[in-house]
Amino acid sequence: MGRPKRDKRATIEESLTPPDQLTDSQSLAKVVKAEGNNLYTCSLPDQRTVLVELATRFRNTVWMRRGGCVLVELTPAKEQNGRVQGEIVNVVGDEKEWRKRSYWPKEFSRFTYEEEQDSATGDMPPSESEDED
Repeated sequence: MGRPKRDKRATIEESLTPPDQLTDSQSLAKVVKAEGNNLYTCSLPDQRTVLVELATRFRNTVWMRRGGCVLVELTPAKEQNGRVQGEIVNVVGDEKEWRKRSYWPKEFSRFTYEEEQDSATGDMPPSESEDED
């Protein structure tokens, strides 16, 4: 049998409300790549990349995507087992609400249209009238 729907709703509602403060071992991070088996490569605000595991309560409930923000709890170096360096303890659901908090890193700026302008992906080829000038 599947999990009750009320458990899923409670998990989703929990991710919508940000915590008041972060502990010393917690940090916000952006998802860079899904590695498989509930493992994700995330980028911290100081540009370090870490391999973290998705908490059990979020598995098959919340879907992650590249560029999404998550709250990561890093384990101390002495307690690390293998390559996994921490755990995703919360998924940023309502980013607008999370951005209002004082702990939101300045490095995680919003996506702007100007950033997309640099790539030539999706541009139309030059027309023949432009070639004649």
